[in-house]
Amino acid sequence: MHHVYILYSPLVDRYFVGSETNLEKSVKRHNSGKNRHTKTGIPWNLVHREEFESREDAREKERRIKASKDREELIGFIKKR
Repeated sequence: MHHVYILYSPLVDRYFVGSETNLEKSVKRHNSGKNRHTKTGIPWNLVHREEFESREDAREKERRIKASKDREELIGFIKKR
């Protein structure tokens, strides 16, 4: 299974969108400080996730979410789920 996920850091008030096959491992990696993009926002909380059968579908959904660039649209997307 492939996942698209959204993390939120209350420390820096930012969201991070990603895709991964092992969601639990990915969230742990973000909270360990090993990812340079999320290092300053620890702790990160998982606020949204979706499952996809194929990696391509998950990546496409990740790209669509990241393309919005609008914080309100992202928050609206999270609340819909």
